[in-house]
Amino acid sequence: MTSNSPEPTCSILLLAGGRGQRMGGQDKGLVHWHGEPLIAHLHRKVRALSDDLIISCNRNLESYALYADQLVHDDEGDFPGPLAGIRAGLKAARHSHLLVLPCDVPRITAELIDSMRNTAFQNPTLPLMLRQGDHWEPLLCIIPVALGGAFESAWAQGERSPGRVMRGLNATALQCPEDDPRLANLNTVELLNQARNVSE
Repeated sequence: MTSNSPEPTCSILLLAGGRGQRMGGQDKGLVHWHGEPLIAHLHRKVRALSDDLIISCNRNLESYALYADQLVHDDEGDFPGPLAGIRAGLKAARHSHLLVLPCDVPRITAELIDSMRNTAFQNPTLPLMLRQGDHWEPLLCIIPVALGGAFESAWAQGERSPGRVMRGLNATALQCPEDDPRLANLNTVELLNQARNVSE
């Protein structure tokens, strides 16, 4: 399945490999919101955009396999952070670019995802990150797969921040308003409970 958009198809990586500390150790992508796991909300919004939907997960693989074309996992134990998942996604990606989204932004819109893709392909050799006010959002990004070697080099040098890696690669920004509700991270039990009565 491919997008009707003229831009090249991206591989898509949904990040669900964290420890879930803010969720009391629960597997965040499988926590329910509006009657479905968080991962299902993201899956529904991106499924039609790519024939290469990747999920980074480190547990509950059978559950996540229902929502993905490929599963990847960290190559080091003890949940080393999102950069590990991004590295794995870049290695597995079948297309020239990797669109990355965390599993805890179920309010992201198709329009914003389209804007990310349109903006990224204006400068197709550079990473793109969302910016919310003055704050970079490095887990909402598009990365040229050709930069995988740069990510590996940064990792080998001890870097663990995807944002620093991408800023070092002259990332472009797609600016969003401060406190943009489309980017609300439902990454704690309290935030999920607050959001249960708010429509998607």
